[in-house]
Amino acid sequence: MQAYLFLLLLLGAGLIVKNKSLIISVIFLLIMKLFIHNDKIFSFIQAKGINWGVTVITIAVLIPIATGEIGFKDLLDALKSPYAWIALGSGVLVALLAKNGVVLLEQDPHLTTALVLGTIFAVTFLKGVAVGPLIGAGIAWYVMKLFGLV
Repeated sequence: MQAYLFLLLLLGAGLIVKNKSLIISVIFLLIMKLFIHNDKIFSFIQAKGINWGVTVITIAVLIPIATGEIGFKDLLDALKSPYAWIALGSGVLVALLAKNGVVLLEQDPHLTTALVLGTIFAVTFLKGVAVGPLIGAGIAWYVMKLFGLV
C-alpha cells in the first residue's frame, strides 16, 4: 500500500509542476503494479532501464546527423566560434557527470527519489528546469567522492 501512496504522491507532484517524464513514469509503474504483479519485471527494468534511457537520449541527439541537418561543414564552422568551444567543454563535463551518475544510481537506486524530489522542488519553487536525474546523480557522486563517501 505504501508503494501506491508514494507513487500517487509523485504523480501529484508531477502534475503540479507539469513534468511529463515523471507523470508518464509513475503512470507506467502504477499500471505495471496494478495489472502485471511481477517483481522480476521490475528488477529487470531497474537493472537495464538507465542504459536504455541513455541509448534513447543518444539516438535523439544523433538524429540531426542522421537526417543530414548537421554535417561536417556545420561541425567545422562551429569550431571556429569561442562559444562552440565553451559548449564543447560543457558537453564533455555533462557527459562525465552523467557517467558517474549512472554508476551512483546503479549502486544506490534509492537516491533517485531524492533526486526527483530535488528536481520537483527546484522546478516548482525556483523556476528551474528538469534535466534528469543522471546529471544530479553525477554531481552527487563527485560531492560524495570529495567527502570520501564512495
